[in-house]
Amino acid sequence: MSHKPMSVARHLRRLLELLAAGAPAEDLGAVAVEARRSGALAQDLAEVEQATEAALRVQTTLRQHRRREAELAALFDTAGDLAALRDLDAVLRSIVRRARMLLGTDTAYLTLPDEDAGDTYMRVTDGSVSELFQNLRLQLGEGLGGLVAQTARPYASPDYRTDDRFVHTGSIDAGVLDEGLVAILGVPLLLGSGSGGQVIGALFAADRTPRTFAPDEVALLCSLADHAAIAIDTAKAMADARAALAELAEANAVIREHSAAMQRAEESHDRLTDLVLRGGDVPDVAAAVAALLRGDVAVHDGAGWPLTAVGEHGGAFTRGGVDGGGAEEAAALVAVAERSRAAAHAVFHDGRWVCAVLAGQELLGCLVLYGRPDLDGPDRRLFERSSVVTSLLLLLRRSVAETENRVRGDLIADLLTVPDRDPAGLVARGRRLGFDLDRPHLLLVARSGEAARERLADAAVQYLFGCGGVSAEHEGAVVLLLPCDGTGPGEAAPVAAGQLGQLTGAPVTVAGAGPAAGPRAIADAHAEAVRCLRALQVLGRAGQGASVAELGFFGVLLGDDHDVDGFVAAALGPLLEYDDQRGTQLVRTLRAYFHCGGSLTRAKEELHVHVNTVVQRLDRIQALLGPDWNTPEQALELQLALRLHLLSDA
Repeated sequence: MSHKPMSVARHLRRLLELLAAGAPAEDLGAVAVEARRSGALAQDLAEVEQATEAALRVQTTLRQHRRREAELAALFDTAGDLAALRDLDAVLRSIVRRARMLLGTDTAYLTLPDEDAGDTYMRVTDGSVSELFQNLRLQLGEGLGGLVAQTARPYASPDYRTDDRFVHTGSIDAGVLDEGLVAILGVPLLLGSGSGGQVIGALFAADRTPRTFAPDEVALLCSLADHAAIAIDTAKAMADARAALAELAEANAVIREHSAAMQRAEESHDRLTDLVLRGGDVPDVAAAVAALLRGDVAVHDGAGWPLTAVGEHGGAFTRGGVDGGGAEEAAALVAVAERSRAAAHAVFHDGRWVCAVLAGQELLGCLVLYGRPDLDGPDRRLFERSSVVTSLLLLLRRSVAETENRVRGDLIADLLTVPDRDPAGLVARGRRLGFDLDRPHLLLVARSGEAARERLADAAVQYLFGCGGVSAEHEGAVVLLLPCDGTGPGEAAPVAAGQLGQLTGAPVTVAGAGPAAGPRAIADAHAEAVRCLRALQVLGRAGQGASVAELGFFGVLLGDDHDVDGFVAAALGPLLEYDDQRGTQLVRTLRAYFHCGGSLTRAKEELHVHVNTVVQRLDRIQALLGPDWNTPEQALELQLALRLHLLSDA
């Protein structure tokens, strides 16, 4: 009786040991076989077999628990990855890798929609060896993946190649065949639940041999897909948040910049306004704008000539330039200012900013900024506002100048009409008006056609603006008195003719005289300039400017000092100097040539030289006097100069 229980106990203990060791089912089944071989009684054998069945059930339960534990650990790790989400691609690769590991498949992959292309593409693969498969793109409803995305339900195919539940396409089948896949399980990546859920992709596990996927495997892959959907949605939310933060930061920066610009504009406006209220002038405004904008600033009048400049730029040309460069530069600047007026904004041209200074639509001048090619919006608006302040000052200056000019005009009228009646009184009146008649002045007389006569007086005021001169209408012409700055009347007259013509839009003829100081000398200079002006018109030189010195022998006849020696030197100077230095007889040859009526034969007889010698001397004369020496007008001057020279020698 005691042997049987011990035999059963031994087999039962063996089963427990095998369970504890995690032995496979085959080893558990071998315990019943051993009991049968040992000759156990039927009753004992039945107990051992029942215990073996129980051990197998326990083993299955333990295996399921261990598998569930591994699945839960994987899901827990995935949740941890999501909590520390930094790189979306890294999280998705981890999910796909865990799906492949937990389901024990040959490969796993995840697809996402491409909204721009309107299809689906492979985002992550694990275990794939086919480049063709990795680059597959699926349209909605095509293949197993298209079916999953279209229905938002999981689908499993034990043999993809023979499964006719979904649409097969050549490109998809070729990719699956190239990868060697047979069994495929696909589940949707869903955001939300129920009928309102949104499919944002699909997760797949696939084998290269036929396989039937169990329901718990489908559930596990669905759980991983849910985590993937959360990861994608979280990443998108984080990206949107970062974008929103970036936009907010940018908006804050714009607001701060705008606020700073508004504050700076307000301070600048207050500074310029205070400058005007304290009686500041155009140079003061230019200096303030240069300091505010950190550049060089120049202010030019309506004809483009500089009124003031701050810094090394802006004063490169003046009214007195005789080479034409200053006039060309002034005209070019006026053209840019006209562009600024048309655009109602400052314009950038030739390395400088130019803003028109306007009174209504009248161009009073322009404001020029150097050294700031990168002038931004706030500073550009400040520059444009500065032109408004400048226009107010220019209008004020012009109004004062016009008022003063009318008063000074009365003085000029008395000065030119009755200079000897009260010279001291005229000088005193001039000084009270800030105009010293005892200082040397150039006197210009300007005349235009009837159509432009009214505009000429205003143009003279603009021309003299800022240079300390005065103008007045007198006997149908406009008289201008300019402080002498070293420029002679022959230089000042053509410059004035060009600028006054530009301001009036019509030809203006200008005659110059001086320098002259004192009432009588100024009146005499005016008389000489009037005679010169009449000569310019008679000679057909309307619209030009000159003094008597530029009129040749007409100047000798019209001038008050009758400078005969100066006329002779101007006409024959190169020949006289050549004869004096080399002992030649060019002057005598020229006199003989004219005396003989241009006959070379008669001239060579009078000079007692060979005709070739006469020709050679005339060639030398042409080289010294220029190719036009024998034209009627210049020949007349040369003959008169030869007569005067002969008289002076006598």
